[in-house]
Amino acid sequence: MNFFETLHNALITDDINIKEDLANQCFSYCTKNNIETPSGFSPIVSSKPSYYDICNIVDPKELPKRNHLDTNEGLARLVHAITHIEYSAIDLALDAVYRFHDMPQEFKIDWLEVAIDEILHFKMLNSVLEDLGYKYGDFNVHQGYFDISRQTDSSALERMAVVPRYYEAAGLDVNPQIIKKLDNKRKNPMVKRIIDALYVILDEEVTHVSKGDKWFKYLCLQNNIDEQVYFDILNRYELTSKHRPHINIEARKLAGFSCNEIKQLGAKECN
Repeated sequence: MNFFETLHNALITDDINIKEDLANQCFSYCTKNNIETPSGFSPIVSSKPSYYDICNIVDPKELPKRNHLDTNEGLARLVHAITHIEYSAIDLALDAVYRFHDMPQEFKIDWLEVAIDEILHFKMLNSVLEDLGYKYGDFNVHQGYFDISRQTDSSALERMAVVPRYYEAAGLDVNPQIIKKLDNKRKNPMVKRIIDALYVILDEEVTHVSKGDKWFKYLCLQNNIDEQVYFDILNRYELTSKHRPHINIEARKLAGFSCNEIKQLGAKECN
């Protein structure tokens, strides 16, 4: 198979079943064959996200607050927002393999595994969304994660720092807070399904962040760069001023963060 052509087709399609099939083909091929970058290969830069034709994209400031969780529409808006994050994460993982084609084989396998996990997360949440009477694309979305992929497309180090080690790691902090907010409504079967899905995602996101941590540290070592560059990169992307009221210390430690880093991110204590 033409690995990079298949991978690119997985990246640009908005059909989740085709995306899943192509991602699985790439993963299977990658585990059995040594992937070599073709001579003269240059990754295509997409001008729009793959969900462009199925979602109405707006500025993040235009998105309403997700409340009214005692109604189907309120729950659907919450689930849709998380579903969109998971969809975006699929393409971020696929793009990492496609964009940083000179990285080791293990890197490719790791991020294809992540993409396949994120597809399952998307399908799990989309099933809940449909049972609430809605579908992916029914509510407005932002393209912030696509923009981040474009901004970091020339540096694997920055991609690993900003995407898994910042945005996905932030999910480790936020996810338990959403679960807590929903907990007193868990007698509603739909709410219980949402909570159960969030626990699955939380558990698997620790592994995803740890893969980002592994490759961030690999790139630091390869380039003889101090790992403290992480905070330099966050500063460059204006991410250090964002308030983190709840830092999931244990999950971040499991994912590879040091207590020193966790404290720099705002935690008062870390042992």
